[in-house]
Order: sequence, then structure tokens, then C-alpha cells
Amino acid sequence: MRLYLSPVVVALVLSGCALAPTHDAKVGASLASAKAGNIEAAIAQIETQTQNGNKTDLLLNLEKAELMRIANQYANSQAAFLVADGNINEWEATAKSEPAKLMGNVGATIMGDTFRAYEGQDYEKVMLTTRMAMNNIALGDLDTARVDIKRTHEREAVIAEFRAMQTAEAEKEAEAKGVSASSTELNGYPVETLNDPDVLALKNGYQNALSHYLSGFVYEALNEPGLAAPGYRRAIELRPGLPVLEQGLAGLDQRTGFRRRGGMTDVLFVVETGNAPMRQSKKLTLPLPINKGLNVATFTYPVIYPDSDALVIKHIAFGDKTLPAAMLADFNVMARRSLKDEMPGIQIRAAIRTIAKAAMQNELNKRNPMVGLMGNIAAVATESPADDRMWRALPGRVFIARSFIAPGDYPLAFSELGPETKTITIGGRHMVVPVRVFHGKIYFGEPAQFGKLEPASLKAPAAPAPLPAKKTKTTKKPVSA
Repeated sequence: MRLYLSPVVVALVLSGCALAPTHDAKVGASLASAKAGNIEAAIAQIETQTQNGNKTDLLLNLEKAELMRIANQYANSQAAFLVADGNINEWEATAKSEPAKLMGNVGATIMGDTFRAYEGQDYEKVMLTTRMAMNNIALGDLDTARVDIKRTHEREAVIAEFRAMQTAEAEKEAEAKGVSASSTELNGYPVETLNDPDVLALKNGYQNALSHYLSGFVYEALNEPGLAAPGYRRAIELRPGLPVLEQGLAGLDQRTGFRRRGGMTDVLFVVETGNAPMRQSKKLTLPLPINKGLNVATFTYPVIYPDSDALVIKHIAFGDKTLPAAMLADFNVMARRSLKDEMPGIQIRAAIRTIAKAAMQNELNKRNPMVGLMGNIAAVATESPADDRMWRALPGRVFIARSFIAPGDYPLAFSELGPETKTITIGGRHMVVPVRVFHGKIYFGEPAQFGKLEPASLKAPAAPAPLPAKKTKTTKKPVSA
């Protein structure tokens, strides 16, 4: 008897044999070179990944652009960011005009989430325009950085509106399919990685205090205090209780008014450490009710474990000053918050995928047990590893420090990193000093100066001198004899 395989089964088997490589497999060599301190090799290796039809790939261009930032190749980094931004612009346009188009799950029903078009994590979308603003700051272009900051705020609004619609749609679909989407029911999944206090403390999975504080600083440098204040205020809302943020808002009027300290540069230090974490694939075998019975199904889920070795910068030694540093963004935590928000959709798609496969297997078993066996093999083969795509070269944590400093040359050092120092020349009205600590090596970015510094002797105009008193004629009295 000839064995007949339906086109569906053939497609499943063939696709199971051609699973896409994981993102870690694509960028692993590049990140290893960066870890060894060879940034140029890391850039060259990631550039080879953007060839062969991948020149417009969102994630690969994000990785390449970030490595180029570390190497102070700001213009090249900006070019790669612009390619990635084109992808996100398309997503935004679709989210506003055809949101239902982005909510489909057909690509994940049979193949798994790895085969869905990658749209970027929400915090990655926000950090993309923030990074573009930081590149333009390094290139001395505050006006274009202002445009990037405005686009960041607009992008956050699009994300918030779309995610609200998506959540409502997912709940409706789950109810219609009779599928539950509670991570507490994933026996064997490390739910503590998603429910720890740091993750739960975040207001959402896309906004960070760095982006909003930076917007305040740029608007202030452009002498727009009315726009700077909301940026500082939002940063405080996202990271409450940090003195450096509160001082940024409280001292705004004085810094932009006539009482500003003459002869002193307003210096912002931005210190970035480590890498964003990786997503790992975890396989779970769970009971799933199918056809009024209980079937055992295999799922793969992404897991992000906290980085216990993530470096914390508490102080910056600059000349004879010790400046307190404050952490404004922790992407190890943001990545887990984003995954927590994404998990209900992942569960629903996994359940629908399993139900679809089980229904097909039952139908094939009725026709021919051998065909059913092939269907079982195909179902297992096409349950690919969990989607591990995320922006890995992004820093793990970002810290800032800020102070008024007199112009001159000063050594910059970090007590957490040993005796290495870098001489920084302070000047201008405002200044940004970027530093990246990447796998134990310090990369000092190009400091950017803006505005003309007022001389230290500059004071409010003195009151006009009083006019000399008019002389009056006096008559001599006759002297009596």
C-alpha cells in the first residue's frame, strides 16, 4: 500500500527541518568579540549578518548601530539606526491605521513565534529614537535631537493605545477558544522572574526615565524650560525618590534664569554598563483539554533570568569631586516586564497552535494510523525553540550624574572599575559626557559641548551712579567792624 501524505503534513515536516536559526546564534560571535574587547571585529561580524538579503533587518541593524556607538562611530551608527527606524515607522503606521493586521496569530499557529515578523520589543522602539537623539547630541546637532525626542513621545502614545487594543482582543480570543492565559498555571515556569518587586514596580514595559530626563536636558539646553519641565517631571514619576531627578526639576528656573552660575558648565554624565539579557528557551510539558479529553502537549516558552552580576555605579570621581550616580534605566528588568506583558499572548498562541495540531492529528489518525504517526512527528518537529529575539547589545543599566563644573581638564574615574582614568576637557554652557562599560572594559564616548559659557564675572547690571549735586552760588555776608 502506498503511503499518502497530505500537503499539510509534508509542509509541516519540511518546515520542521528548516527551522530558522536563533538570534543568539546570529549574534553570538559578535558579542563574544565585544566581550573580548575587540569592538571592530564585533562590528565586522555583525555586518556579515546584514548581508544576503538582511540589509533592512530590524534587529541586526539595531545590534550593529549599538556596537558602532560604542566605537564612537556615530554617523555610521545613525545610518544603521535609520534603517531600523524605517521598520518601526511602518509598524507605527499600521498600528494607527490597521491595528487588526498586527494582531493576527496565523504565523504562530503552526510554526511558532520564531516565525512571526519581529516588530521589536516596546522598550526597544522607545530606545531607538532615544539612541538616535543621543547620537545627534554626540554629533553636536541639538535641533535634530529635539526632533528625535518629540518622536519618542509620539511613539510612546502609539504603543500605549495599540497595546490596550491588543490586550482586549487577546482576552476576547482566549474566551472564545476556552484558553486560559495565566502564568501562574505554567507549572515548571520560573514565574518569580516575572513577578519580582523590581518588575512589578515598573509602570509599563516601554517607558524609561532616561528618555524623559534626556528630553528635559535637551529642551533646557535649547532654552525651552516650558518643555523641559514635563520631561523632568515624567522621569520622576517613572523613577521616584532619586535626588538627581528631583534636583533637575527643582533647579530648572535657577539654571535658566538670570541667577545662573556664571563661568560654570552644566555637565551631564551618562554611564552605561553591561548588556541587555538574553531570552532562553524552556520546554514545558503540560496537560491540555482537547476534544473533551486531556492531552499532553509540549510548549516552548522564553525565559529571562535576572543578571546577578550586573554592574552598579554608585559614584563618579571627577577631579576632586565625588558625584552621586542614579540608575535611570535597567533593561534587565524592562526586558522581563515586557515579557510579562507579552506572556498571555504567547500562551494563547501556544495553546491554539497545539489545538490545531491535535485536531489535524486526530483527523489523520482516522484516515490512516501511519499518516497520523507522521503528523505526530511533524507536530513535535515544528514546535520550535521559543523566540529569543531581542536587542542584545543595548546596555543592561544606565546611570546619570550631573553637576556644575568650572572649565578645565579633569580626570574621570569609577571606583567600581579600578584605577583607569580619562582626562575630560570641560567647556561650553551645557555638556554631555557618555561612557560605556562593556564586559569589563571602559569605552569613553566623545563629550559634546553646547552654548557659550557666560564669564564668571557676569552679574546683573549695577544701578546707575547718582548725578553730581548741582553747585549753588553763595553770597558773601559783609564783615562787621
